[in-house]
Order: sequence, then C-alpha cells, then structure tokens
Amino acid sequence: MTLLAVDIGNSHTVLGLIDGGVVSREWRVATAAHRTADEWAVLLRGLLGDLRDEVDGISVCATVPSVQHVWREMLATHFGDVPHLVVQPGVRTGIPVLTDNPREVGTDRIMNALAAVTAYGGPLIVVDFGGTATTFDVVNRAGQYVGGAIAPGIEISLDALARRGAQLRMVEMVRPRHVIATNTVEALQSGMVFGVASQVEGIVARMLEELGEPPGEVQVIATGYLSTLVVGECDCFTRIDNWLTMQGLELAFRRNS
Repeated sequence: MTLLAVDIGNSHTVLGLIDGGVVSREWRVATAAHRTADEWAVLLRGLLGDLRDEVDGISVCATVPSVQHVWREMLATHFGDVPHLVVQPGVRTGIPVLTDNPREVGTDRIMNALAAVTAYGGPLIVVDFGGTATTFDVVNRAGQYVGGAIAPGIEISLDALARRGAQLRMVEMVRPRHVIATNTVEALQSGMVFGVASQVEGIVARMLEELGEPPGEVQVIATGYLSTLVVGECDCFTRIDNWLTMQGLELAFRRNS
C-alpha cells in the first residue's frame, strides 16, 4: 500500500510517498497560508503526476490550523475517492500523552514519538530540527509521551538577526571553518551551528537527568531536514532518522483505517 504522507509545518510542507516505512519520493514546498483548496489540489496533482494512480491513501498532520482546514476541504473536494486521515486529538495513535493539555501538543511531535517508540522502544528523546522551531520530545520506558521543549529554529533565528541587526544579513547555512570566526559571515555561521549544538546538548543533558534512567539506556534520535547541519557537532545522539514524521503518519493511518 502506497501512502501519501503530508507534514504541514509553519515554514514548509513536506510530502512523501511511503510504503512499509520506506519513503520512495519526497517533495518540500512552502506552506503558504493564502493558498486555496483548488491551488493546493493543482500543486499536488503537479507533484504527483503519473504517480497519482499509485496513491492508496493520504495521511496529513499540520501545525497551521488555517492550512489544515484548507487541506480538509481540498481532500474532500478533489481527492474524495482516496481514503484519508487528518491527524488530530482523538485519532488513535497508541501513544498516551501525559501533558497538562494533550490537545496543545503538535501532531507532528506525536507522529515523531509514535514512529520512534514503534521502531526503537522507550525511553527516548526525539530532537526535530525544523526551520521555525527545534523541538524536543520525550517518551518514557512505558511508551508514554511525557513532554518536551521548544526552542527557536535555525532559520527563524537567522532571519531575526538579519532583520534586527543593522550590519547583519542572511548567510548560507553551512559549518564554518572555525568557532572563532574572522569575518561576519562565518561569525553568524559559528553562532548558528555551534550555538544550536551547545543548546541541544545542554537541554538533552537536563532531560536525561530528569528522566533518571540508567546511563546509556535512553536513545536520543535526531530528525528534521536541518539535522545534518548540527548532529555532527553533538555527542548526545545515538541515531539519525529523518523519516520519523512520515513513518508516524503511515502508522497512524493504518491504525485508524
């Protein structure tokens, strides 16, 4: 069964064809809040092309409520013949959410936790490197989602510096040659890469302490399209899995079919 998995984030929407946890095709487009249902349908048909006939189901999660509403309309109007799932509170995931208000937790974070605990078991920490936010999600030994943390993402942090700093500008997101930079471009890159790496290691270390699990028994998993920029500068990660959200969407779809 080939599933179209769609992760609608604040900055980007990631679409992928997935079957049995294996992503065969992936696309990344801007999440434009002004797009109508008809425009999304045209874009989706253009991306899929002849692959449209291979899609047996569609599974969607979204962190932008207005875009999620438009996608509901688009799926009902243009893809009504294809079974689909929009992940929301109440959808069966098998992951108990032990937060003060479970409805507030982003569905993409629950999809990451679902895929990670299904593949690797708990306890674990998932760090998702998105452009808008870097999220930390914690699953205990019993497979329960117990909470996490949210920090500004790499792209939004750079954008804020460029907008508010009179002599600063946007730079390419690459690792600089040195931590002690000798020019403004590499100084920004140094702060970005090594600053985020230190932040991640610090938060993960505090989470591990709070979990109170024996050393080495908590898996720390990196995901997200910006993970490769930072993971090499961190010692805390046990594995990288950039398809967690897609895999979680597939699992959720199968559990709710």
